[in-house]
Amino acid sequence: MSAPARPPEGRATSLGEDVAQRQEGSPVSGHASVRPARPEDVAPILTLMRGLAEYENLTHLFLARDEDLQDALFGPHPAAECLVADVEDVVVGYALFFHNYSTFLGRRGLYLEDLYVHPDQRGRGLGKRLLRALAALAVERRCGRFEWSVLDWNQPAIDFYEAMGADVLPEWRIVRVTGEALARLGSTDE
Repeated sequence: MSAPARPPEGRATSLGEDVAQRQEGSPVSGHASVRPARPEDVAPILTLMRGLAEYENLTHLFLARDEDLQDALFGPHPAAECLVADVEDVVVGYALFFHNYSTFLGRRGLYLEDLYVHPDQRGRGLGKRLLRALAALAVERRCGRFEWSVLDWNQPAIDFYEAMGADVLPEWRIVRVTGEALARLGSTDE
């Protein structure tokens, strides 16, 4: 079998595009790298984001579009950053993150919003490489902590994170306001 087709210069393929070009069940193989995302990675990252939403049974909440992600990562005021796991020009995983701030530590932190590696590519150490790269970035940027959340039913992820030295904090709960509730809360009407 021939190697996966390389994308045209300046354009990364999505794993979905690549899978369509080869036999089902045959994972992308070859040299893997972790690197900062580039503008041409937006479509493949969005495809992986949909994969994460499917895994988490949250596709009903998934509204992100290419232009949203393009602006968030590469617009005039980026809201987030992203590392990708790349195997022979195919984006197979990503870690999307941004800075937060700890008033107790008096330092900024690094918050990991998403970590996802395509199921065909798991077991190659890519998730670990993405986490280690982010931890190194947090140290380089003098962050006081590196944190993220995990769904309580996702025991494989919990086990993976704990094996990497992370503590799962059971006493904390996520509080979120979205949609109409956010509009009401942000309204100037009392």
